[in-house]
Amino acid sequence: MEKIRPEKAAEMLRKKGLDVTVEQAAAILEFMRKLANIIVAHYLEKQRKRCK
Repeated sequence: MEKIRPEKAAEMLRKKGLDVTVEQAAAILEFMRKLANIIVAHYLEKQRKRCK
C-alpha cells in the first residue's frame, strides 16, 4: 500500500477546512502511523492470547 505524502495530507486537510503546514501534516501522519501500529499490535496480542 502506498503511503500518503505530507503534501497530499495537507491538501486533504485543507479541503476539510483544517489549514496545516506540510510539516504539521507530516507530524500528523507520523502520529497516525504509530497509533495504527499500536492498535494492530494490541489486536494481534489479544488474538494470540485467545488461541492459547
